[in-house]
Amino acid sequence: MNINMTLTGEKSTFALAGRLDTTTAPSLQELLIPEFDTAKNIELDFTELVYVSSAGLRVLLMGEKAAKAKGASMTLTGVSEEIMEVFEMTGFADMLTIV
Repeated sequence: MNINMTLTGEKSTFALAGRLDTTTAPSLQELLIPEFDTAKNIELDFTELVYVSSAGLRVLLMGEKAAKAKGASMTLTGVSEEIMEVFEMTGFADMLTIV
């Protein structure tokens, strides 16, 4: 998976490409969770993401919890139908902000 991070003011955007799975989830976690210390808004751009495993879901849940703890927001954009189906089946569609 490739992660391209950009910072604009208090908003950080993580553009993800490839697969968010057991192998790649730790890399996202290392970058995402500490970002809530400074960023008020974090956007995860899933336009180029093709797969999310349970390990990826765990990192997204950790991100959502970190956002709430810090008074920040985390938004997912560009979510494909396939990944949205995973979110809906697991209940993550109700927990995450997806636009």
